[in-house]
Amino acid sequence: MKKIIFPAMMVLTILSCTEQVKKEEKVAIVYPETKKDTVVDIYFGQQVADPYRWLEDDRSTETEAWVKAQNVVTFGYLNKIPQREQLKERISALWNYEKVSTPFFEDGVKYFYKNDGLQNQYVLYSQKGDEAPTVFLDPNVFSKDGTTSLGEITFSKNGKLAAYSISEGGSDWRKVIVMSAETKTILEDTLIDVKFSGLSWKGNEGFYYSSYDKPKGSELSAKTDQHKLFYHKLGTAQKTDQLIFGGKASEKRRYVGGSVTEDDKYLVISAAESTSGNELYIKDLSNDKNPIVKMVEGFETDNNVMENDGTKLFIATNFNAPNQRVITVDAKNPKQENWIDFIPETENVLTPSTAAGYFFAHYMKDAVSQVKQYDYDGKFIREIELPGLGTASGFGGKKEDTTVYFSFTNYNTPQSNYAVQPKNGETSLYWSPKIDFNANDFESKQVFYTSKDGTKVPMIITYKKGLKLDGKNPTMLYGYGGFNISITPSFSVANAVWMENGGVYAVANMRGGGEYGRKWHDAGTQLLKQNVFDDFIAAAEFLIKENYTSSDYLAISGRSNGGLLVGACMTQRPELFKVAFPGVGVLDMLRYHTFTSGAGWAYDYGTSDQSEEMFNYLKNYSPVHNVKKGTKYPATLVTTGDHDDRVVPAHSFKYAAELQDKNDGTNPTLIRIETNAGHGAGTPVSKLIDLNADILSFAFYNMGVELSKKP
Repeated sequence: MKKIIFPAMMVLTILSCTEQVKKEEKVAIVYPETKKDTVVDIYFGQQVADPYRWLEDDRSTETEAWVKAQNVVTFGYLNKIPQREQLKERISALWNYEKVSTPFFEDGVKYFYKNDGLQNQYVLYSQKGDEAPTVFLDPNVFSKDGTTSLGEITFSKNGKLAAYSISEGGSDWRKVIVMSAETKTILEDTLIDVKFSGLSWKGNEGFYYSSYDKPKGSELSAKTDQHKLFYHKLGTAQKTDQLIFGGKASEKRRYVGGSVTEDDKYLVISAAESTSGNELYIKDLSNDKNPIVKMVEGFETDNNVMENDGTKLFIATNFNAPNQRVITVDAKNPKQENWIDFIPETENVLTPSTAAGYFFAHYMKDAVSQVKQYDYDGKFIREIELPGLGTASGFGGKKEDTTVYFSFTNYNTPQSNYAVQPKNGETSLYWSPKIDFNANDFESKQVFYTSKDGTKVPMIITYKKGLKLDGKNPTMLYGYGGFNISITPSFSVANAVWMENGGVYAVANMRGGGEYGRKWHDAGTQLLKQNVFDDFIAAAEFLIKENYTSSDYLAISGRSNGGLLVGACMTQRPELFKVAFPGVGVLDMLRYHTFTSGAGWAYDYGTSDQSEEMFNYLKNYSPVHNVKKGTKYPATLVTTGDHDDRVVPAHSFKYAAELQDKNDGTNPTLIRIETNAGHGAGTPVSKLIDLNADILSFAFYNMGVELSKKP
């Protein structure tokens, strides 16, 4: 084990927040020494130093020692925050309520997920008729520490068999297990090394799945330009699985998925080079010798076969419709020139689904849900009555279902589940939680602020009623702004505790997301990525201008692409924020595409080897490359998982090292590294509670805010 040296010159002074910072308590932080290498890369004739390249090897003993040393310092700091235990106790207490998913049905059996309160993983239950529900799968017994989670589960056409995936330690690499749904007996050997895959049954004999060739050694060396679709026949060895798509040089694609239509008539294949745009293929399964037919050429549009009625296909697409539409086409002649509008494009973004013999058009109007019902002839039936302004999810199921279920939530309302009778539109409450939180004490307000270039951007601000606009409210500004992902209202226990203690929670729906369709997304990509950062900075300035908060009480937070957002904004405008939380962030923009699945993100980011113009653009905002010596940065808690194989932890390692080396202020720049953890999916509840307690206490502490004794 490497000996860790703690240089004495790295000492910071931190103000305690007890008694509203009337008294000062000095806490010395001695950061671990981070070795600097002399690695230099050449981009278009320009030299770029990469002194922390060695941290990219997250399996080396040297990096392991660095991680341990950083966590010693970070948790040594966090353990001394006086409100940390109070916040953890309240988060734990509030989290401890029963949570239930909407149900789905297989072979007349009802299935649903439930968490009793503080279980690390949700448990899948089954229920026959009026019998009491029984445990079908309990991921909490998969591992001792709760870090093995249940991924997707899918049932054979007759509902008698189930295939499900599991993730160990948060990894994107999955194992797939096949069992009898009736006896719960495991039927064959476990499939291994499955990644970025759905599971779709062909009848009752087998299923389709996708994966890459797993690299030997470090995950960083993975090549992800050869995703492959396989068919697994039950009772056969995985090594004999049939390669369906992706084995030829002409079929090299980063993301390939296959799904079978509900009537077992067609296999639909989606193939993509990046996270936006896909080719579409179809195969008639009535004869194994039938060819795979290409329906959509190129990667300019997003296309999804969502349903069929005999040979009539229903496709959700943004082809000639940036906000999405649904079209129909005959499977015998499916080229785009034959597509006919079924649900036309509107001014609001559409996400369609089917259930109980109807289509449900889920529209997003300024990041808030609106749902309309149509029949199979495209006739408008009704608008579904929703409980309020927020996010409705669900409206999916089989054609033979007689009831349709959906969930509803917003920033101050925990998820409740509702049942819709599609014949008459009657909506009723199916299940609601019992939680020690009074939603009526809080309110949300949607505002539209002006970004740097004049663009109007929506933001939802949530807080306790009676809030005084005096500029002294601790405020958490959250954002994402990328990959066509829409950030819609949802309840969070951590945010509820933040607001109980006088905090304001604000979410900006910036460009780069999907809130206003393809144009909104594209306006925050590649050479326009700065628009996203400008939108976020403008949101912060709006909150300050309107006296919700001030720079002394403003924290910013984001994860993954949102971690990039936080990293870029705090390096561009360090004086604007008091606290920053870049989580599992994409922070080295010159090398992100060389790690694991990073090359697939090029639609949003571009790459440093794409062109000199793109290289210069990336270098000018890349957080790792824009930490400046002698600058006072916000109090920063970088968070990551030591085995994140999506956004590799090297991003966060390098960024933290740069901050610790160059920060000139008295604010701490720490990194919290969760061990045996990945990008976030399937994280045990116990770890989530710890993480959120650390984040909230770090924010309040560095703002100098004393908490009330009771919420």
